[in-house]
Amino acid sequence: MYEPIAAARMVIAREGDRLVVRLQGDWLITSTDLPTLDEVIVQLKKQPPQVVLVEDGGISKWDSTLLLLLYQLRDFCQQKGIELECGSLPQGVRRLLKLATSVSPAQHEVHEEEPGWLEQVGLSTLNLCQEAYEFIHFIGDATLAVVRFFKGQARYRPRDLWLLIQECGPTALPIVTLISLLVGLILAYVGALQLAMFGAQIYVADLVAIGTVREMGAMMTAIIMAGRTGSAYAAQLGTMQVNEEIDALKTLGLSPMEFLVIPRMLALILMVPLLTLYADLVGMLGGGLASVAIFDLTVLEYLNETQQSVDMTDVFVGVFKAAVFGILIATSGCLRGMQCKRSAQAVGEAATSAVVTSIVAIVVSDALLTILFTKLGI
Repeated sequence: MYEPIAAARMVIAREGDRLVVRLQGDWLITSTDLPTLDEVIVQLKKQPPQVVLVEDGGISKWDSTLLLLLYQLRDFCQQKGIELECGSLPQGVRRLLKLATSVSPAQHEVHEEEPGWLEQVGLSTLNLCQEAYEFIHFIGDATLAVVRFFKGQARYRPRDLWLLIQECGPTALPIVTLISLLVGLILAYVGALQLAMFGAQIYVADLVAIGTVREMGAMMTAIIMAGRTGSAYAAQLGTMQVNEEIDALKTLGLSPMEFLVIPRMLALILMVPLLTLYADLVGMLGGGLASVAIFDLTVLEYLNETQQSVDMTDVFVGVFKAAVFGILIATSGCLRGMQCKRSAQAVGEAATSAVVTSIVAIVVSDALLTILFTKLGI
């Protein structure tokens, strides 16, 4: 049987320093002509009381409409410094109102004072020490996991390792080919322009070969892999942290270092030197294309000069640098991924941090290795 809706009413009366608001009827969203706070606000502005008392004067039914009214009244009373009492309202209304106002958006945020320069230095030092500790701890765990891997005791899936090798190696060939070809062409073009002033265009082959084999091949390959694979490792491991997959592995008794990190590190460490050798060949091919097409060198002259200028020592230097770069990229990517916090934003930050850390480490280590090899006469 249809039950009619009782009209919602708001009776306002002043009792001394209190303003009493009695609510009656059905406060439903389907009701028509619901009272608003306009009349109450007029009374509050006309002669502000110390207390506003909201009473149950016969509330039959209610929904979020009543809560919204009370929430707005509470905000207005807070702005005017007036106390609001709702003790006689139904228990459900009071409970929901308390829940809705437990964290008020009107609360002013407390802005901490910016620390002084001495405090900033101290905080930066502590942060650096913490990162150094985490790095050393990670390197130690990775070393133990590698030892267990070569002993045949590491728990991982071999097919994952082969899949990671495929992702690091063959699937990276197109971008490595393009970049190495263009870098070799640029080296040949820039070098030949200078050598042409002395009639020594033939030595452009020496410039391209030595520069590519000793420096640019390993450097460009490492930077490509840092942006392509190092960031992917950080994002993958970071997403696993967010989804609590790494915690699940620990619960199952599997070491995340052995199951996730070591296969990724080994795949990258193995593939970067091989990609570097491929990049060396492609770079010298790009230099040859520029030399033959633009500077009137024959293919035979370019090949002979390249063969005379490069020996196995130069190749060893480039491959050694590539191996070091591979270790740095794998370590940076996996470390940032394992350090990732549990949020979507943290995954992006981990990937970005992995790329930045890898590139900085690559440039610094390349400079140090170049100085070392020069001092040793290699």
